[in-house]
Amino acid sequence: MGVSIRDVATCAGVSVGTVSNVLNRPQSVPDATVERVRAAIDALGYVRNDAARQLRAGRSHTVGMVVLDARNPFFTDLARGADDVATERGLSVLIGNSDERPEREGRLLAHFEELRAHGILLSPIAEDLPRLRALRSRGIAVVLVDRTEAGSGFSSVAVDDTRGGALAARHLLEGGRRRIAFVGGPATVRHVADRIEGTRAAISATPGATLEIVPVATLTVAEGREAGERIAARSRQERPDAIFAANDLVALGVLQALTAAGVSVPDEIALIGYDDIDFAASAAVPLSSIRQPSRTMGAIALSILIEEAADPSLAPRNVVFEPELVVRASTAGRRAPAGPVCG
Repeated sequence: MGVSIRDVATCAGVSVGTVSNVLNRPQSVPDATVERVRAAIDALGYVRNDAARQLRAGRSHTVGMVVLDARNPFFTDLARGADDVATERGLSVLIGNSDERPEREGRLLAHFEELRAHGILLSPIAEDLPRLRALRSRGIAVVLVDRTEAGSGFSSVAVDDTRGGALAARHLLEGGRRRIAFVGGPATVRHVADRIEGTRAAISATPGATLEIVPVATLTVAEGREAGERIAARSRQERPDAIFAANDLVALGVLQALTAAGVSVPDEIALIGYDDIDFAASAAVPLSSIRQPSRTMGAIALSILIEEAADPSLAPRNVVFEPELVVRASTAGRRAPAGPVCG
């Protein structure tokens, strides 16, 4: 049996109410009494049960955050931005990894509701608005991250992934590349689909350019390596001359496979990723990438969540950042095309 607040009151010779005031409003208690209560707390080893107190109040000080892949540094940076704001506001962020599995995402959402989370930041696998509306109807605010959902009724913070896909494709086209492969998946993940859409639009506007989709099951280094091995096994004439990977982890796996097979990057195949994680710049061949302001996105998403938790009547906000092209060695070394690149 643990030490209770009543035990502290008995030891200090004060009332339970006085101990509560020392814990919550010490400025309202004489200094001598505060010192006596704190000495009793130290002597008895009392630890206050904040979780129980918060649950009695109806909401905890924990923000739930569900991400697609906790191994991806993009989501780590996103969480750091959210945690920066949470710490300033007396909250903590608890991260759950859906691993791009809908059933796991559902269990995490249910778990955070059971914890009476202050709110939930969600990077969703697919659209499941009825579940999210049900959460909100039960007092749990939800803000979507890494997902644009204008018109859904939910606030969101994301980058324009369609524009990002077009930006990557145009960069490859402007370098004279014409046989472009997109390595990524599953296409049911919205931001992957948006990046494919932007890539396809840029390529369709360019005479002589072709697009091949090389699907992967998950956006990981291992899946990228396997895709890279399949591409490297082709004859040089059958290979693409450029690859746009759906994220930097996939791109790094592709780079590993091509390098191991003796395929030169960028001389034979140019390669660009997405997210601009720290590892991109330090790869064996520094990786060109599409940068997202991940830490800023997390901070803004958490700020919106706090506001909506305090006032559920607020109109939803959809914040969309512009992606940024970061050029490094993995896309250099090819002549420009003879004619202009449209789009």
